[in-house]
Amino acid sequence: MKYLVANFTIKPTGDMDKQTICDLLCATLGEVGFESFQETDQGIDAYIQDEIYDKEAFLQALEDFGLPQVELTYHVNQVEDKDWNETWENEGFAPIQIGNLCVIYDAKHSIPDNLHPQMNIGIDAKLAFGTGNHETTRMVISFLFELDLKGKRVLDCGCGTGILGIVASKLGARDVVGYDIDEWSVENTKHNAEINHVSNIEVFHGDSRVLSHVSGVFDVVVANINRNILLADIRHFKDVMAPNAVLILSGFYEEDIPVLLEEAEKYDLHSVKQMTENHWACLVLS
Repeated sequence: MKYLVANFTIKPTGDMDKQTICDLLCATLGEVGFESFQETDQGIDAYIQDEIYDKEAFLQALEDFGLPQVELTYHVNQVEDKDWNETWENEGFAPIQIGNLCVIYDAKHSIPDNLHPQMNIGIDAKLAFGTGNHETTRMVISFLFELDLKGKRVLDCGCGTGILGIVASKLGARDVVGYDIDEWSVENTKHNAEINHVSNIEVFHGDSRVLSHVSGVFDVVVANINRNILLADIRHFKDVMAPNAVLILSGFYEEDIPVLLEEAEKYDLHSVKQMTENHWACLVLS
């Protein structure tokens, strides 16, 4: 899959700090399909799939952003067609502890002896998102630990490294189905399931349309994806939810909560719990 990157240089000219401007800009770009953001010394780099990039929508979003207290410059380039997290992968990542619940560690290294959580999961990551480094992944995992998953059927939408499905399986899920639009994410999920001795995960390549080929319904649906995809796919999630099923959504900012709840209400899905961390949000709906 090919990506474009918009490299932004941000220079505050008023009282608003650079971090706040970055957060607001990321939220704005998320509305037009940008799905990953990396802070730089100059500002941020924002990534979007080439096939969904709409230049007019992008320019309109920047015009609407229009903060008077910032000088904003940017250029958009094609990302080199290779694994652009290669350096990160080679270096690996430090173990990530989620309370006393779970430690996620780089499968290329051993887990430190001083960590003794309820669950250890090794991830051989092909991208940084999906290791537990990101706030949204940690919040979803925390909510999964609150549920009784024994004997339940779980759907992981946009499975990435497979971390959420692996956690669900280890918490007792009867079987897990995942899907992702990236072929290498599909293979990475299968690989990580294998190294964690999880054999009840089935993974499909594609977007929510693959659900038409999946039989049965699910007791728990998790989707850690960007806001626009969630808004478009909530109705598809509802179609495969069993009675009294739970839907966990993340991958968006606090300010996106009202519009997501408004869309969910159309399908009789109501907020049960909410969590936020560093402006990122997670919703549990039923």
